[in-house]
Amino acid sequence: MQANSVVLDIEANCRTLDEAAGKAAAAGADLLLTSELFPVGYAPLRVRNELDPARLPAIQRTIAETARKHGIALVYSLPGVTAEGLWHITATLLDDQGNELISYEKVHLFGAEESAAFSPAEAPPGVVDFLGIPTSLLICYDVEFPEPVRAAAVRGAELLLVPTALSEGFDAVPQVLLRARALESQLTVAYANHSGVEDGCTFLGGSVVAGPDGSLLAAAGAGDELLFATVDPAAAKAARAAVPYLRERRPDLYRSWEE
Repeated sequence: MQANSVVLDIEANCRTLDEAAGKAAAAGADLLLTSELFPVGYAPLRVRNELDPARLPAIQRTIAETARKHGIALVYSLPGVTAEGLWHITATLLDDQGNELISYEKVHLFGAEESAAFSPAEAPPGVVDFLGIPTSLLICYDVEFPEPVRAAAVRGAELLLVPTALSEGFDAVPQVLLRARALESQLTVAYANHSGVEDGCTFLGGSVVAGPDGSLLAAAGAGDELLFATVDPAAAKAARAAVPYLRERRPDLYRSWEE
């Protein structure tokens, strides 16, 4: 789902998400991937200063009900607040009954505003079986570093789902970098962005799905769009058999180069 979010109009954003889930399910999709912080809008400082964390469980329940109602798995991104009071940017994969399968907290924060509003996490990406495909999550800026993608791949991930909030002017990220990440770690990468303007930020759109051979499976324009792609469950294994990048890595050697 590539769409425009209204900052802190949670009801409107959840309606947009619900409508997209219904359309995606009706078209036969198994999973709807949404963008970074979509239910609250991408405006880090406003979200941090104006959002009551006590509202988060209700938002999560609303999104889980959307998944159940339409019978579609769903990835959403929200702030998360730890017991120590640290704010993280999170992503969660729900199954088609609204049950949480896996969650992730963003490790790399982009820019001064995001870094002022949130704290960087440290836990590696996990992997879960989703419809027979080992699946993992990253968030936005994380995927611009090779290490988190490779960490997901060496843990067995063959599908990487990435909610993002990428502003205009960074066209090379979806057009070049995402396909390189998919190719070098030999997994499918799905990358869902915002569209339009939110709190003065103009978003690029340009959501993409890239295959494990670097091929472009689907690409969006600048505006609101439901982007569809089919993930071949055998594609990652075939790519890894053809060129054994993961098996022939030399991580101990690489670490010694940095010492």
